Amino acid sequence: MKARLLALVLLAAAPRACVVYEYEHEFWLRVDGSGSVNVSGRPALWRAFKGLPVAADADPEALRRAARSLFDGAGLRVNRVTVTRRDGRPILFVAADFTDLNRLAGSAAFPDLTLDLRRAAGRLELEGVWQRPEGLPDPGAEARAGLMAVRFHLPSKVYSHRDAVEGVQRGNIVAWRQEVARATSGGRLELGASLDDRSILGSTVTLFAAVIVLALCLLGLALWLTARRGRRQAAG
Repeated sequence: MKARLLALVLLAAAPRACVVYEYEHEFWLRVDGSGSVNVSGRPALWRAFKGLPVAADADPEALRRAARSLFDGAGLRVNRVTVTRRDGRPILFVAADFTDLNRLAGSAAFPDLTLDLRRAAGRLELEGVWQRPEGLPDPGAEARAGLMAVRFHLPSKVYSHRDAVEGVQRGNIVAWRQEVARATSGGRLELGASLDDRSILGSTVTLFAAVIVLALCLLGLALWLTARRGRRQAAG
């Protein structure tokens, strides 16, 4: 009884970050629209959402070549492509850099994502939709279980968001998720956030520089006052 109670307590206390996703996009965004992205998921879901042009059970080298070709064709700089295994099933992973988030939507690597980043009234407005394109291969019943997610690490203060699953995490991370079964049946996952158009790093550097300038001005003023007092005393 005590062991069961302890197990329930540990389960309740477990961090939500331990949620395992069958298909996931993770973006690191800069205020100029550039950034990097990691995409990971089961090959069957890569085929169902991105049209990966090889069979889901293809050998790892064929999966890597096909995924790299998609991202190269979309104009991204591919940093890494790997195939690992989780619970005995293959997981295809790609890490890449992009120069403009707005150019990803509808590209060879992102037919399933519509993304728009624009400036408005001193803020950056991020909007998007994640939806399976029509006409791509069905992933099969076995690949419909579990959850899928898209996560953004945003570069500045987040003022608001559109129903992010856990709100704003660690100051500037927002995420959305849905069941794979719903997404493979055509379900739309809408996302959005409003954020400052100045990066956290840039604001910090500016503040730090302003503090240094102020300190130097105060030091200069103190030296000038000391020198002036010294001249008065010498004259007296």
